[in-house]
This record gives sequence, C-alpha cells and structure tokens, in this order.
Amino acid sequence: MKIKNLLSIGAVSVALVACTTNPITGRKSVQLANDQQIATMAAEQYQQVLNQAKVIRGTTAANQVKTVGVRLQNAARNYYRQLGREGDLAEFNWEYNLLDDKAANAWCMPGGKVAVYTGLLPISQNENGLAVVLGHEISHALAGHGNERISQAMIAQYGGAILGSTISSGQWAQIFSQVYPVGAQVALLKYGRNQELEADQMGLYLMGMAGYDPRGAQPFWHRMESMSTSQNRPPEFLSTHPSPDNRRQQIEVHLPKALEYYKAAGGKV
Repeated sequence: MKIKNLLSIGAVSVALVACTTNPITGRKSVQLANDQQIATMAAEQYQQVLNQAKVIRGTTAANQVKTVGVRLQNAARNYYRQLGREGDLAEFNWEYNLLDDKAANAWCMPGGKVAVYTGLLPISQNENGLAVVLGHEISHALAGHGNERISQAMIAQYGGAILGSTISSGQWAQIFSQVYPVGAQVALLKYGRNQELEADQMGLYLMGMAGYDPRGAQPFWHRMESMSTSQNRPPEFLSTHPSPDNRRQQIEVHLPKALEYYKAAGGKV
C-alpha cells in the first residue's frame, strides 16, 4: 500500500476518535490539538497585541465591552453547565479589551481573549449591537474553530499519522502561527464559511440567553454591509464571511429559536 494511502487512512482514523460535537448547534468537527496548549499560546499572542496597541480603559465604551462580554460568557457557562459540559470551558480565562484603532473589527482568540476596535463602535451603536459582534466572535472560541483549523493543518502536513502531543515544539509553533498570525496581524483571522455561519447561529442564541434582543442582528449586519458599499471594499471583519444574502437567510432561519432563548431570559417578544 502506498504511503499516501496509509496517511489518508491514518487521517480518517484520527478523525473518528477526535470528533467533537458542538453542544449549541450539534455540528461535528475534528479537533485533534490540545486545548490547554492552544489557550496558552493564544494568551501569549494576545499579550503581544496589547503591548503593541493603545488599550482604552475606564471609559464608558471600554466598560460596555466588558459588560457585554461578561453577560455572554455567563450565558454560555450556564448553558454548558445545564448540559453537564462545563468542563469544555476549563481552559477559558476571559479577557476583554477595547483597542484604539480605526478598523471596524473585533476578534476572540481561543481561551476567551477578546479585542474590540474603536472603529467598530459607530457601527455597533449600542450595547445590543455590540452583543451581535461579541456573540459571534466568542462563538468562534466556544466552538473550537481554532482547534479545528489547527487540526486541518496538522492533517494536511502530517496525514493524521500523529497527534498534537507528538509534534515537536517547533512544528507546533509553526502550525499555530499559520492559523493565528503574530502580533497585530491576528486581526486578520480567517475562518471557513461554515465556521462563520455557525458563529452567526451560536451568536444569536447566546444573545438571547444573555437577554439581548437577537432581532438586532439583521440591522447590525446591514450597517456593516453599507459601510462596505460606501468604501468599495469590505472591512476586514467581513473579508471571509458569507455573502450578505446567505447571512440574512440563515439569520432568519435561526431567529425563532434565538427569540425563545431571549423570552426565557425575560425579553419581550
């Protein structure tokens, strides 16, 4: 049997034993890497970004970023606890910072390291709009999309014949840097379209669970799209995201369930 075929079989075998089910969406994904190791490296990258950026603290906007983030993380924790999966969040050490940057962007690294740029605030407009963004970005981390992308890189390079624990530190650092660029370049994080749509779905549900009105998602994305049209180029935040029509359709599909969570949290429907 050819080595290529052996590696393919190895990749399939590893995938079968490393399949993870998202407790919010039910989507299955292959996650081979060590979450603790990913969270540690993400925290180091995050600190690099903070060291290079102007972090805004103590203002109304900075406090709002933290308020929204904490409400969303608490909603997620409560949901996972009800399912008996609170252990999934063991490597999360949440942190929220507002960075002085004109880019309309926000991101969340594995382990719950969140950054929001001031350029996004005129588009989010209020706390509910900010919850749309943070719900989406936090969902990338909760869903293990970083682990999934790292795992894809591991399989592509090693054929699934080895697990993350057997990769050398140099090899591991190289794979991690492919997924999470160093320093300020982390703002250019790119996920697959399926991951973006899953983050949209999860974000809507988290909004509702946290008591934010998920009906604010459509207006927010419309404002983002309008910005893209006015500048003749999409903000980095939208560069790898689904088409506007696809996003709107999917939001409408998931909105009824999101509103159920919102009503259960005391919201008026």
